[in-house]
Amino acid sequence: MSDQNIAEQVADELRAAIHSGELMPGERLVERKLAERLGVSHIPVREALTRLAEERLVVREPRRGARVAELTAQDLEEISSLRIVLEQFMALRVQERWNAASAERLQGIIDAMEAADVGDMAEVLRQDRAFHEALADLSEHRFVRELTAQLRGRIAGFIHAANAALPPEEQAEHVRSHRIILEAIASGDADAVREVIAEHVTRAVERIAPLTTSTNPGTDAEAGTAPDEEADAKAGTEIPA
Repeated sequence: MSDQNIAEQVADELRAAIHSGELMPGERLVERKLAERLGVSHIPVREALTRLAEERLVVREPRRGARVAELTAQDLEEISSLRIVLEQFMALRVQERWNAASAERLQGIIDAMEAADVGDMAEVLRQDRAFHEALADLSEHRFVRELTAQLRGRIAGFIHAANAALPPEEQAEHVRSHRIILEAIASGDADAVREVIAEHVTRAVERIAPLTTSTNPGTDAEAGTAPDEEADAKAGTEIPA
């Protein structure tokens, strides 16, 4: 297998760990330790970290290596305001194309979400992600699909952290918000769609806001200076098993 393909696999594993919250914001990512853990050389690890830096999931700093990106209040505001616009557009396209197959697909995801045990936010969030991915697919607009996936990916770890310990009544409300979106789309009322999408994203912002940082760290995705591996090894974090 080529180094490029290995780098893609490493990037996928690290991206998934960041999205799930296994790798927390601010955690150090040490090339040598990651290479040992994944059984690869440091070259594809470095390439993978560069790709994740371009996605703003990882921050690379001269002589300090890489760490999982944190989220500032400004980041959250900018991402979320754009998410509202894109997801409203996406949901309206689904409404225009509404049919029985679309209804069945989204209803099935909501049923699975509602069937999750009380306290099983991991399952709720899996279905949450599936719901938004289904909306993106049903919108039949590949560029919007790519953009919304990138934006959600940037805050996925924070969504997980913010919702991981919701009390039962808030878990139920979170699930219910998806049914409200489905009902608005099915109603044919465009204004209702815009309103419920804005409320849904705004509620997510309210949960995530306490996890943001107050200032923007340096984020040079193209920093070319090699990290200090010895210093990183002392402070580094391995990818979770």
